Amino acid sequence: MLESVTIGTIGHGSVAASYWPVLLLMALAGTFAVAVLISTHLLGPRRDGAIKGGVYESGMDPISSARKRFKVRYYLLAMTFLVFDVEIIFLYPWATTFRQLEATGAMSGMFLGRILFFLFTSLIAYIYAWRKGVFRFD
Repeated sequence: MLESVTIGTIGHGSVAASYWPVLLLMALAGTFAVAVLISTHLLGPRRDGAIKGGVYESGMDPISSARKRFKVRYYLLAMTFLVFDVEIIFLYPWATTFRQLEATGAMSGMFLGRILFFLFTSLIAYIYAWRKGVFRFD
């Protein structure tokens, strides 16, 4: 026989009751975070000084100003990396779709042509960046 299910209940309990474990976990996480912050404030050392208040640069003493100019080549290299990164992102869905097409169908030829055009334009961009000296580090 089919049992009737009323709105707001699933099986033997209500929908609201199924959220109690999640709410309990969130309450425990919040309590733990507050307890750790309070205990480190109460129990932690309170030593201030010139060395502790000094500038920290990855474990090394800072030598010069942080306002150093970067060469434009750095930004060109970063943009080139982003272009090829996006290219890889576009290749993955194409590859998964292309495997499902029929080998002799018209769609497979169109898909192959589009990706070859995409790869060709990406190759042109790579050659352009190479000729401009983006990948040279002197």
